Amino acid sequence: IRNNHGLLCICSKFPGPWSRPAAFMSTLLINQPQYAWLKELGLCEENEGVYNGSWGGQGEVITTYCPANNEPIARVRQASVADYEETVKKAKEIGDALWEKIQVLGRLVSLEMGKILVEGVGEVQEYVDICDYAVGLSRMIGGPILPSERPGHALIEQWNPVGLVGIITAFNFPVAVYGWNNAIAMICGNVCLWKGAPTTSLISVAVTKIIAKVLEDNKLPGAICSLTCGGADIGTAMAKDEQVNLLSFTGSTQVGKQVTLMVQERFGRSLLELGGNNATIAFEDADLSLVVPLALFTVVGTAGQRCTTARRLFVHESIHDEIVNRFKKAYAQIRVGNTWDSNVLYGPLHTKQSVSMFLGAVEEAKKEGGTVVYGGKVMDHPGNYVELTIVTGLAHDASIAHTETFAPIFYVFKFKNEEEVFAWNNEVKQGLSSSIFTKDLGRIFRWLGPKGSDCGIVNVNIPTSGAEIGGAFGGEKHTGGGRESGSDAWKHYMRRSTCTINYSEDLPLAQGIKFQ
Repeated sequence: IRNNHGLLCICSKFPGPWSRPAAFMSTLLINQPQYAWLKELGLCEENEGVYNGSWGGQGEVITTYCPANNEPIARVRQASVADYEETVKKAKEIGDALWEKIQVLGRLVSLEMGKILVEGVGEVQEYVDICDYAVGLSRMIGGPILPSERPGHALIEQWNPVGLVGIITAFNFPVAVYGWNNAIAMICGNVCLWKGAPTTSLISVAVTKIIAKVLEDNKLPGAICSLTCGGADIGTAMAKDEQVNLLSFTGSTQVGKQVTLMVQERFGRSLLELGGNNATIAFEDADLSLVVPLALFTVVGTAGQRCTTARRLFVHESIHDEIVNRFKKAYAQIRVGNTWDSNVLYGPLHTKQSVSMFLGAVEEAKKEGGTVVYGGKVMDHPGNYVELTIVTGLAHDASIAHTETFAPIFYVFKFKNEEEVFAWNNEVKQGLSSSIFTKDLGRIFRWLGPKGSDCGIVNVNIPTSGAEIGGAFGGEKHTGGGRESGSDAWKHYMRRSTCTINYSEDLPLAQGIKFQ
């Protein structure tokens, strides 16, 4: 469309926070001297968002924005469904390359996603680590040789690649979650097709450029690691496409439910990493010098936008007031500001819509009987900054406390005894991460046992977030049941065959059956 000055403006038709008029080239951050480092990642004013051995894209052009000031960074041309279909047809030393770009790629994560720089760099480091882990794992994947009841027979399990792994990732970990899936899928012999969040499209493009160079330098087809930037239409196409042998989806429970129904409709395989309404429990014998700083990290980190962020804090009634006061003092000392400043610990929410959701949750908490004892407002600061917030006085089963809000809101509750609080931990629909602080050895093992936490991640004297790559990451119930990263999560990316080999000259049947 032409504006009043006769100039052409491009608008996206996608719904959501990226649906803003495209900025003029001169106003893009990438053209400003202080952001010249973006071009070190191969980015430019308008970037092609499809990679399948060569770069292209015929879809809509979107503009990505910096959450710290809502200024436009650059543009990305998304995939069309035709681009997606072409990529799928073509798709039938990465750690070292990522390491070389770790600082500059970490800065891009901070710029486009909004997390502080140390977290952005740490996220790239996690991809590097999973590459190292995957290289070692590639020498250990195998099935057992089982004893056969039939003489002269061998019984083995054979694992083979599933084929094409579709990977849909969320905005909050735009590098690491792709790395978990990509590295493990590749050493299992698969090829990958990635769709990142539209609001972090530049990160998707930059990561794929690094991977593409490694593949090209090793004379391998670039389509091994393909990319289709796009919105819901591309995600739907991936979910419905029978050529996608496994679809790994990370995102909200609501969208994840739709995705898994579409995949199941074609009897496909899905790996779901969905929401988490995580709880931290502090017993009367807890070391408060551990509880406050560690719980603080899990709330403040990524501005409360991790799937493992603690959203509920259950405190024994004897220490409730002291814990709340300590948190209020700690919150007052949190440094807010430029996410590239090494002294800053707290950054903005990702989008304006996230700010609206934060405000809505605070108001709902008040309606349900909660008291905001700290924060609860939008900060007087450019960008999407909101106050760290503590709410007390709610019932443990309050509707808002059972609703996952991607924002730094901490609901604090009193409890009387172990049985009561273990039940409260488990009463939400999600089952991702959980943590207790206690010195009671018996209680620790009850917490880990069948009557303890029902989550996929069950911690003791550490926070709910900050998982290591060596363990399987994922949760139960409405979190989806999928597992990524370490342990035996590799099995999701392979198909298993039970193979019986007769190396004798006889024909015995199992179970002693005679058929003559």
